[in-house]
Formats: sequence, structure tokens, C-alpha cells
Amino acid sequence: MNKFLIIDGLNIVRRMHAAQPNEQDTTGLDTRVLSACQKLLKFHQPTHAAIVWDGDAVSWRKKLYEDYKKGRKPMPQALSTALPQIKALLDEHHLKSIEAEAEADDVIATLATKLANTAGEAVIVSTDKGFTQLLHPSISRWDYFNQCPITIEEQENKLSVHRSQFIDYLALAGDSGNKIPGINGIGPKSAAQLLKTFSSLSALYKSLHTLGAKQAKKLEEGRDMARLSYKLVQLQTQLPLRLHLSQFRLPTKA
Repeated sequence: MNKFLIIDGLNIVRRMHAAQPNEQDTTGLDTRVLSACQKLLKFHQPTHAAIVWDGDAVSWRKKLYEDYKKGRKPMPQALSTALPQIKALLDEHHLKSIEAEAEADDVIATLATKLANTAGEAVIVSTDKGFTQLLHPSISRWDYFNQCPITIEEQENKLSVHRSQFIDYLALAGDSGNKIPGINGIGPKSAAQLLKTFSSLSALYKSLHTLGAKQAKKLEEGRDMARLSYKLVQLQTQLPLRLHLSQFRLPTKA
């Protein structure tokens, strides 16, 4: 069976770089990234592997909502300059890069979903909670920094919602890290409680008349933002990538 290790490039590299005391110092970062990737390959034993990088194009989410990721600290210039060297070293060691046009998330989601739907297994190396919505049993997530899986059960317990409600939850509560608005006045606890009672965003909005006047008003006034947030958090899983799995096959060990 094919097993595809898919690494969220900037999710791992930016955190490794941020751990250095001098933001301008990228000395040895390429070898540390390579070492991290080699550890991942050794542990997971995939048949295929790739590292996916964010591109410079304006994402469809930013076009839909101008404040998306607003205020996020830009990539340090020293790191941006070091990326080509990092990618070249990884390529020398058979770890191919995939350059997303804009955000890597949708490319990763598409790769993982397509493989899972063809009886393969995908392991996504990323701490980005957006991947929680990929519920196929053959898609798993791995936290490199804590050296442990990120399970669906763990996310259910953390958010206090069922796995089928992850997108509805973020539509209500928002996501401060990506500046996804959610509904003003509806926080994580309120969102979880509402979904426990009404099961889905759609069912909730059909039942506003059963709520107290104050909460019903918040939800009614935030209806458009909830709809917008729902769109923003959804991962695209059917991008036309023009890639073939064979491009990322790892050398067979002698």
C-alpha cells in the first residue's frame, strides 16, 4: 500500500527558525530541517514523501475576506533568503518540494484526500488545526515538535464538539490565529454548547426562536459572518494539481 508523508513546509521551518535567538541567523537551518525530515522518514517509513510550501499569490480566502490573516508577522527576510538552499538540500536527499500557488493547506488537503480515496494512506506533518476537518480514516496527522500523533479524538475532547461539527464550530467561534471572524460575542464555550444542543449550524439557525432574546440577536446579527467564516475554514480537496504520485516515490532501500 502507498503511504504518503506530506510535510507542511513553513509550519515546521518557521517554528525551527523562531527557536533561534537571532532572527537574522539561519546558519545550519538547512541541515536541521533535513535532519528533522529524515527522522520523520525513518519513523513513518513512507513509500512517498513531499514537502509543500506556501506561494506568494493572494489566496482565494484573502480575496473573499480582506482581513484574513491580517496582522500575522511576515516571514523574516533572512528565512525567506534561506529557503532556496533548504529546498535544494532536501531535494538532494530525495525529498521533493511542491510549490503551492498561494496557501499550502489546500494542496496538502487535496494530496491527502486523493490518496486516501484510492486505498492509500496519508500522514500530514503539521500542527495547523485546520486539517482536523479531514476525517478520512486513512488520513492521519503528526506533530513533529511533540513527536506524537494529533488524533481526531484529542481534537473532539479539546473543542468539546463531535468531529462532524469542526467546521460549524469554527464558523461560530472563529479562529483568532487566521483572523477568521466567527460571530461577535460567541466564544469557544458558547459555540460548543450551541452545537451540543442543535447539532449543526443549519439546525441552529432554524431554531433561533427557541433561544433567549439576547443570544438569538447575536446569532441573527452574525449570520453573514458565520456563513463567511464557514467558507473560509473549509479546505479545498479537489484542486487540479497536475502531479503524479510517482514523482514523490522514495528510493527503495537495498
